[in-house]
Amino acid sequence: MSMTMPRRSASPADRSLPYLMASVFTVFLVTGAALPALPLYIHEHLGFGPFMIGLVSGAQFAASLMSRFWSGTVADRRGPKQAVTAGLVMAALAGLFYLLSLFFPGNPVLSVTILLVGRVFLGGAESFIMTGAQSWCLALAGPGNAGKMIAWIGTAMFVALAAGAPLGSFLYANWGFAAIGLLTVAGAVATVALVAPIAAVKPAPQSEKAVARVLRAVWLPGMGMAFAGLGYGTMTAFAVLLFVQRGWQPAWLSFTAFAVALMVARFFFGPLPDRLGGARTAMIFVVIHSLGMGLIWLSPFAWLAFVGASLAGFGYALVYPGFGMEAIARAPSESRGLAMGIYSAFIDLSLGILAPLLGLVANLAGLGSIFLINALVALCAVPIALRLRSHHQPEQGRIPS
Repeated sequence: MSMTMPRRSASPADRSLPYLMASVFTVFLVTGAALPALPLYIHEHLGFGPFMIGLVSGAQFAASLMSRFWSGTVADRRGPKQAVTAGLVMAALAGLFYLLSLFFPGNPVLSVTILLVGRVFLGGAESFIMTGAQSWCLALAGPGNAGKMIAWIGTAMFVALAAGAPLGSFLYANWGFAAIGLLTVAGAVATVALVAPIAAVKPAPQSEKAVARVLRAVWLPGMGMAFAGLGYGTMTAFAVLLFVQRGWQPAWLSFTAFAVALMVARFFFGPLPDRLGGARTAMIFVVIHSLGMGLIWLSPFAWLAFVGASLAGFGYALVYPGFGMEAIARAPSESRGLAMGIYSAFIDLSLGILAPLLGLVANLAGLGSIFLINALVALCAVPIALRLRSHHQPEQGRIPS
């Protein structure tokens, strides 16, 4: 007599996660693809200098920051599916504006203005898709899976950024900036078709004072992530420059090592915040991240610096889901989308304020010094994690509902 083990049916979160990861992957793939192509297009074809390049590139991040509250409110009041869909529509509009800018080669000012509008739409798309996808996953996952869901959504972002830059370089070199615009439109439209069949989550009734309550609940985990989140900005902006300056080749491997180690950590240790608790996990991994950044500063050899970059990425991997889990555990259950939007805004503020200051420090004290400063700043998140654990320790692995 043969016996068969019953198969465990996939949960709604398990079934929906790949599609939501695809939506996050899309917006960050097209973001990454534009990074190497946009400066070349603005400089070589439109004739503008570094200031305009910085203005157009930075418009996306400014729009992302400014739309965090809006995206969180839409996710909570109208449902996360509507937030993700709205973000994908914005991404498609960004691609259309990219293409529209190509029709005015004789009027560079008009062309770059249209391009600027496209970057604003892409920034809004990033905010709506990321906030909506996280809120959607949290609503479907239920207790015990919040940290894992946040980690997997974040992994989709880093995989897309890592793949987007070489893809964008290839497309631009062979077919010009039009290929970037077409990729942006096609990726967004295809993902709308993927997301459409997923069951929507009914929004909960909202309090009129939701924003104030969420701010009070989220500011402490947000501050912890702001200190630790500077590492991502440092690695993307300064790592390659430092490695080139010190003759450590291939210099591009610095960020690749960071990103690959991050993905490995999330693959193998993604459920850890749900098991250990968000604050404890964030505290452990912040220390690992700081050790990696310090090792880059201290290293006299290329191989040791690459090890430091890997260690920094491995540590950074679970800081965001760790503090994020604490943020949503403290926020009202009906306002998780707004909570994730405000929480993510702390990272935008950190990168927007502290990263430029590090650039000024680099001019005075050298590139290597900012990695030491970053390691020390990240450690400021440790007492915040300790305070979170001591003041409010939710039942391990559970998200209050």
